[in-house]
Amino acid sequence: MLKGAMHLHSTYSDGEFTLRELREIFLAESCSFACVTDHAECFEEVSIRRYVEECKSLSDDKFVFLAGLEYSCEFNMHILGYGATQLTPTRDPQAVIRHISSQSALPVIAHPKDDSFAWIETFETLPLGIEVWNTKYDGRYAPRPGTFALLQRLRQRHPMTLAFFGQDLHWKKQFRGMFVEVDCVPNTAEAILQALARGDYRAQKDEYRLPSSGVIDDKLLVEFGRGHDRSYRMWRFLKNGKHTLDRFGIKVPDSIKAQLRRIF
Repeated sequence: MLKGAMHLHSTYSDGEFTLRELREIFLAESCSFACVTDHAECFEEVSIRRYVEECKSLSDDKFVFLAGLEYSCEFNMHILGYGATQLTPTRDPQAVIRHISSQSALPVIAHPKDDSFAWIETFETLPLGIEVWNTKYDGRYAPRPGTFALLQRLRQRHPMTLAFFGQDLHWKKQFRGMFVEVDCVPNTAEAILQALARGDYRAQKDEYRLPSSGVIDDKLLVEFGRGHDRSYRMWRFLKNGKHTLDRFGIKVPDSIKAQLRRIF
């Protein structure tokens, strides 16, 4: 099993780490690969070629970068293209899914918002997967059970729709303990993408091992629901406090923000 990290951002878009720094960080975590998905709107043709070339130049038999993009779509939907490196002017999510698939890349809806679930279920063109646990959006402690339920409804139409797990890493002080274990040899970008497409992987976070099917025990779903509710209430409390400070022109120190990013 190859250990890796998914849904990462670098200084090519709005991340704080360079690609070289990401390599060093995740090698130290015993990772063999990292899937970078910088924001497509931050690129033009020259810079995206430089991005792809740097990912290749920093890859070797110890560690592999998979260059990809995160596409912004209508109604603030984001779609990850693992292995996608071609830009597109369209913001229609189904057209973006087809655009990613045309590159033999993997389309995954990132951190779907609760109020978009019903809309996603109307799509004629479905993605390969749904990001069911994004530790930046959902928090480090527990995902939303509703996202797992959405995935299972989509699997009724397309049984090979997969659960994806990502860090959505942007900040240097952000939590980065969500990993993916891929059943794959050799350690090449092509082989890793093929294993991900087949669902030959599982998420690894602390004591949790979560399958690519997204099918998990009801007891664990209840545990996730309680954990997410607790962390969400705390997050709302802190968010409301920040809004109050903003109204009085009081700036939250960067050191405090950095510590909160470690927690949430």
